[in-house]
Amino acid sequence: MWSQILPGLRIKLFMTLLLGVVFPLAITGICQIVYPHQANGSLVTSGANVIGSELIAQNFTRPEYFHPRPSSAGNGYDPTASGGSNLGPTSAKLLYGAVKTDDKKNEVVDFDGINLRIVHYCLDNGIPYDSSLPLDRFKDAKGGLDDVKLIHAFHDAKAPLLFKAKAPIPADAVTGSASGLDPHISPANAQAQASRVARARSVGIDQVIRLIAGSTNGPEWGILGEPRVNVLRLNLALDRWFPVKR
Repeated sequence: MWSQILPGLRIKLFMTLLLGVVFPLAITGICQIVYPHQANGSLVTSGANVIGSELIAQNFTRPEYFHPRPSSAGNGYDPTASGGSNLGPTSAKLLYGAVKTDDKKNEVVDFDGINLRIVHYCLDNGIPYDSSLPLDRFKDAKGGLDDVKLIHAFHDAKAPLLFKAKAPIPADAVTGSASGLDPHISPANAQAQASRVARARSVGIDQVIRLIAGSTNGPEWGILGEPRVNVLRLNLALDRWFPVKR
């Protein structure tokens, strides 16, 4: 019996050591030598501080920065909860958004929706638009837009709010990626935001456009994927070349 069992045990022990120890260590060592940056998470540093990764999106909301794609990862841009909205193209929630009641019995935004994203994208970036109702109707006490009111208006069965941009809106500006963590935006999305960023930093828009062009990566190996701009890298370049005057 042992003459039949022992060869199998030896093979199992050998393959365990080979594939479970030797092979992973060898691959790790090769990667650390050949691709150390990628093997260690493609980390981005500022001085001695790690501020992010080239592979994971971060949220930027201030006007002097380029904004990333929308995210449904956790509460947004959560690397521990990667995922999309999982809403279909005909979903009313995807198109018009949804609200919920919080612990304090206040209505808050549960999901913003594409229409609401288009509204904010147009207003933030000075894109002309047509609206069936004046947006002043949907302002809160502080003068900002009340997103809950807008979502209710989009869902109004009798007279829904119709809002349409007069210029093309890049798809990636108002839709999230499957992971919710795509660190890139399209060059068209970056260029649409350029005037806002230039104005916030008191520089010429041509300077910002050139920075976008210099930060644009082409398709992998010239054929795979589309041109793209890494938002974190671009915003770091902004701070380096055109720091905000405070």
